[in-house]
Amino acid sequence: MKPYHLFVIFCLIQWPSAYAEIYKRIDSNGHVTYSSEPLKGGKKIELKQLQTVPGAKPPQRATPENFPKVDAQTQKGRDATRRIILQDELASEEKLLASTRDHLKDIESKPETQTAPDGISTRPTPQYAEKLKAAQTAVVLHEQNIKALKTEISNLK
Repeated sequence: MKPYHLFVIFCLIQWPSAYAEIYKRIDSNGHVTYSSEPLKGGKKIELKQLQTVPGAKPPQRATPENFPKVDAQTQKGRDATRRIILQDELASEEKLLASTRDHLKDIESKPETQTAPDGISTRPTPQYAEKLKAAQTAVVLHEQNIKALKTEISNLK
């Protein structure tokens, strides 16, 4: 028996238990309460059966007869070229990540601070905070690019 048939049979068995009666009660303050169990002073609500329409199946898209086909050898060549391009991009991103991390370390090692009016405490200047945040964002961006490139390379056949 196909799984679809089992699913239909299961749904038909469960259908009567899914149907519930609804009760409504309005108290002296005008508050409305709905329940699936009878309420003292409540009335049963008769619900009309909902009309259902089966969902449309997506159209099947067959490959047209005149659609160009690529032989296996040509596709392997294209995949090999693509792998080389992605590996070059990965190496470039890894170099950019290393230089961006060095730049971030430089920024962190030379904090630009300003002394507060009390003369005791210091805090980073707004320009320093912006430079630091930009460098941190650049590091995260390069890390995400590297992850995406590695995923793309692993998906190649």
